[in-house]
Amino acid sequence: MTDNTLSRAWFRVAAIYFVIAVALGIIMGASGDHSLLAVHAHINLLGWVSMSLFGLIGLAYPAITQGRLAVWQFWLHNIGVPVMLAALSAQLKGVAGIEPLIGIASIVVGIAVALFAWLVLTRIAARSNTAVGRRVP
Repeated sequence: MTDNTLSRAWFRVAAIYFVIAVALGIIMGASGDHSLLAVHAHINLLGWVSMSLFGLIGLAYPAITQGRLAVWQFWLHNIGVPVMLAALSAQLKGVAGIEPLIGIASIVVGIAVALFAWLVLTRIAARSNTAVGRRVP
């Protein structure tokens, strides 16, 4: 993925998570069943907010969206988050024995987040040109 393709992908996935989070919020509000509140919060934060920020930071600093490591980060996050959300939903609805899957998926998401931090820390120079062409002091 090159030429800000990865940032565009982050925005598309983030928008889908935003719709899902709002729909879940509406369902919870209409039904009075708020047992999936933790799932709703995670959809918003790990889906909508984090992925939107990944996309925005990638637009500002395209170097973090380039190469295999960036693609790995994208896919690890986008595999880990839905698995974690589905497993957490199952646990909150009473499915026994699902905790190990939540743990594994959470580790995958944690690795993806750590990779993102690595990309930011190693590919954004302390004194570089910004997206608008000014020098950062």
